[in-house]
Amino acid sequence: MSKDERALKRASNIEKTLKALTVQREIPKFTIIFLVLIYIGGSILTAMAGGSQDVLMINDKPLPIATFAGVFSSLGNMCVILMVVYYKKLGFITSMILLGTQIPGFYMNVIRGGNYTSIPGLFAGLLTIIASIIIFLNNRQIEKYQKRVNEQAVTDRLTGLPNRFAVSELIKKLIKQNRKFAVVTININNFRSINETMGMDTGNLVLIETSKRWRDIANSGETGTIDFIGRVGGDEFSLIVRGYPSPNELMRTIGFYVAALEEKITADDCDFYITASFGSAEFPTDADNYDSLISCTVAAMNEVKRAKSSEHVMLFTPEMLKVEHTLEIEREIRAALENDTIFFNLQPQYDMTHKLRGFETLARMKNSEGRIISPAEFIPVAEKVGLIDKVDSTVFRKSAEFFGDLIKKTGSDITLSVNVSVRHLMKNGFLDELRDIIKQTGIPTNQLEIEITESIMIDSYEKALNCIGEVKNMGIKIAIDDFGTGYSSLSYLYKFPADLLKVDKSFIDQMNSGESSKRYVASIISIGHIMGFDVISEGVEEPDQLETLRSIGCDYIQGFIWGRPLPQDEAERLVEMKSA
Repeated sequence: MSKDERALKRASNIEKTLKALTVQREIPKFTIIFLVLIYIGGSILTAMAGGSQDVLMINDKPLPIATFAGVFSSLGNMCVILMVVYYKKLGFITSMILLGTQIPGFYMNVIRGGNYTSIPGLFAGLLTIIASIIIFLNNRQIEKYQKRVNEQAVTDRLTGLPNRFAVSELIKKLIKQNRKFAVVTININNFRSINETMGMDTGNLVLIETSKRWRDIANSGETGTIDFIGRVGGDEFSLIVRGYPSPNELMRTIGFYVAALEEKITADDCDFYITASFGSAEFPTDADNYDSLISCTVAAMNEVKRAKSSEHVMLFTPEMLKVEHTLEIEREIRAALENDTIFFNLQPQYDMTHKLRGFETLARMKNSEGRIISPAEFIPVAEKVGLIDKVDSTVFRKSAEFFGDLIKKTGSDITLSVNVSVRHLMKNGFLDELRDIIKQTGIPTNQLEIEITESIMIDSYEKALNCIGEVKNMGIKIAIDDFGTGYSSLSYLYKFPADLLKVDKSFIDQMNSGESSKRYVASIISIGHIMGFDVISEGVEEPDQLETLRSIGCDYIQGFIWGRPLPQDEAERLVEMKSA
């Protein structure tokens, strides 16, 4: 433990740390010695110049050296003023002593010596004393005001604990010092129920008593570590711990704060038994910046709440962030569905002569702040939490409405390809939903294509086959997406009433890396043709990929080489241009 940490530990931890955060950096003490020396030197030069009868010749004009006495006197007075301004009480006392030493000199020169030329210097000295007194008294008033403002800036008004600003400032300061420390985010469990059932006044009394217990622990030093506890808002607190040698010691320190809640809290003649969730993360082990560190502590705290066990404390592990991120994306998906911020882009599909076949509709989503979230981020989460069917439905309905109007407007013979998840396809109401979309949007069924992944042939083959049979009876095309990435049987594929086979981008990326990779793609295309399917390759980005696909008989391509995903207006202009 460093010397600073030991000194901090002997004092009241919270108050000492707050003072260190709010006190402005002072000018070094040795500077006042420099000002004193200048003052003394100026006084000596003043006396020497005042008593000199010599003159200086400047531009052939005589200048009495005595005239410089005022300059040196003013320099000394300026030093006095600077001492009072920057060194407060110490500077004021020092300046009064220095000015006081001039009184005998004035007495000897003016009263005893009859040298009345010193009278202006006497008045200048008196005015400097008056100015110094005024500045000193004014500064004291300003300091009192600043102290109150500083206290309000870093103190929570309800509990008297340090507030969010103070906590964040301390964390950022410790990060700059690159010292090991831990941050613990604390949330009182089920606190809202106290406010709702007993009222906010009672809830505030509970917060005040909880804060008092935790403040007493932090200031007592009984934990053996340097603790700083603050209220960062509502029922959430933050504990900063320094000076612990190991994770076990950190857990021991946090245990003091857990134990402080074991005794009942009485407020408005009601007894409350409070518990809290504690999530801890360490700098720099778990995170090396402020935002990441806080995110880690919140993730650990939320994990405590999700576990719903008797354990009240968890130290951060990287897996917690993955869970936290999934929950955050899930919240964003639900909000996007509610606020109608899920939309679509359209990626063109072409035959090998560059004739437009149609478009694949691709799901897009904006979060609550209006930022686009990558499909690679939200689609897997939507599948995991069971929201993919709602995302599918939204994109399907919106894109079909746009495409139906586009076909009526342009008369183009193009196809809209829409992804449908296994979960969505297997829903009992899927066929009714499909009929409803066709009826409302007016999209021709022979210009609509449903994309499904080959995994459906393993998971729910019989049910899927019946459903897809009904879809085919409506005149809608079927495409098998991501072919070759799963484990489907060719016997299943042979029975499947598909129209199009899509070669996954991962195979196209590796296709020209070796002869075996090229033959593998060629075999997929050959299988598709044998089964009576057209074949489209996804993710075509390079000219050599395009030439290889031509040479091995691919029917269609989709990829950046001929078209990136487009918003509706650009897709419409492309169709109009191709139709012209």
